[in-house]
This record gives sequence, C-alpha cells and structure tokens, in this order.
Amino acid sequence: MNWEIYIRGFRSFLELEKSLSANTVSAYLHDMQLLLVFLNENNYEQITPEEIELKLLEEFSGWLGSKGSRTTSQSRTISGIRAFYKYLLIEDLIQHDPTELLETPKLNRLLPDILSQIEIQQLIGAIDLSKTEGTRNLAIIETLYGCGLRVSELTSLKISDLHFDIGFIRVTGKGSKQRWIPIGDRAIKQVNIYLQNIRPHLILKKGNEDILFLNNRGGKLSRVMIFYLIKNFAEKAGIHKNISPHTLRHSFATHLVENGANLRAVQEMLGHASITTTEIYTHLDTQYLKDTIEKFHPLSRW
Repeated sequence: MNWEIYIRGFRSFLELEKSLSANTVSAYLHDMQLLLVFLNENNYEQITPEEIELKLLEEFSGWLGSKGSRTTSQSRTISGIRAFYKYLLIEDLIQHDPTELLETPKLNRLLPDILSQIEIQQLIGAIDLSKTEGTRNLAIIETLYGCGLRVSELTSLKISDLHFDIGFIRVTGKGSKQRWIPIGDRAIKQVNIYLQNIRPHLILKKGNEDILFLNNRGGKLSRVMIFYLIKNFAEKAGIHKNISPHTLRHSFATHLVENGANLRAVQEMLGHASITTTEIYTHLDTQYLKDTIEKFHPLSRW
C-alpha cells in the first residue's frame, strides 16, 4: 500500500476513534507531509511505510533541524510520526515500530511570561467601563485569570456551563475533554452583571444563543479578538511585556503555586494530561525568591 492510503486511514482513525479536534488532526497530517517532503528531497520516495527504519527517521529529525525548525516544532513533529506508526501497529499493518527508539530533541523549557498580581490589577484598571463592551471585557479578564482558561475554552464557554450555585464552571478543553473548575465570587459577580445588563440587549446570531461572551453583533468572539483586547489593555496599563490570553493562564497557575496550592490540584484545573507540564510553575517564582533575599537578608544591606 502507498503512503496516501495509509495517511487516509490514519486521518479516519484520529477523527473517529480518537475523536481529536480538527486542529489536532491537521497538525498530525502536517507532520506526515513533512516526512513525505523529506523522503522526496532525499531520493527515498520509493520507500514504503513498512520499510522505514530507525536510522532513516533519525536522519529525518536532523533534516528538520537543518530546515530551521525549532526544537519544540521538531519534538511535535516526531510525536506525530510516532502516532502514525502506533496506528499502523494497532491496525496490524506493520510488525515493528521504527519510532520505538527514536529520541525526541531535548527541549529547553523556557519559562512563560507572567504578570505580577499588581500588573493584573493594572490590566483590569485599564478597562474602560464607561463603554458598553467594558462590562463584558471585565467579565472576560476576570474569568480568564480567575479560572486559568485557554482562550479557546473561554470563547466556547456556554451559559449552560455556568453553575454558580455551586461555584463551578464546566469547561471543554483539548480533545473535547470536560473538566470542572472553581470560579471565585469576584468573577461570578462580573459575569452576572454582564448577563443581566449587557447581553440581553444584543441581537443574537443563530446558533449563539447559549454562547456566553458575544461581540456587539451577537456573534461568538474570535480568539484573535481576545488577543487584541488584552494587548490593548496592557498598552493602556503601561505594561511592557509581550502578553497574550495565555499569559493570564500562566499567571493564574503561578500565583496559585506561589501561594502554596497543591500542584496536583493546579494540574486538574489547568486540564494538563501530565503533571510534568504543570511542574514548570514550580520554577517561575525564582525571581520572587531572589528579590526576597535582596530585600530581607542582612548581607544584601551591608
């Protein structure tokens, strides 16, 4: 069988059996296209999926680096190739997995930018509440930071997901996995003000009746719009950091860990599949520790 047929089957497997999102499926298929480009460029176009060996995949990994691919991108692509060969094994299309001993490029785990608690207040203070959308925007920021949501989770949040009577919201994350996240009184208050005073006056577009945060035309907010809003607030607040909606998610997790929250609980709220992803937040407060030494240790004042 040729690559095209295998990849078509792989796509169906990801969509139907794994129930992955369209974006995730697209990323996996892009990984496969990169492998095919490598094979064609290096005169390996006659090699079938069954014939590929570890040595050739190691060469592919090096090729990715030579093309200027970042370590994170290389790692993601290798993960996609592994998923493809696991599918072939499951379907009994191959007897041996050539990716079994394939090493993933070592990642330099860069610490994400975060906002201090003071900067969060400055960001909130930059929202113009004299405008109609200001009430909505304040509810958005309070929910993003107060619950540590991904931007896609925020834009997809539904009114039926709000369970304020028990202090939780239901969030649909990556892979359509649902989780329950506590929401504080402050965020609940702002969302309720928006629901009672702003949203009822919008002319809703069909299909958006249950979507919580809407634009002025009654449609679902885009991810790009949320990016724009936060960049705008940061500029008005005089915050000179390269921030995004994800910065608020990082800040949420960091502030919890700094204040003694259990890492397993933070993992649950963030929706991380592995706690190793959450562990990065245990390293984010190093500057805080350094500042504490400089401020309070007697040697720093001599």
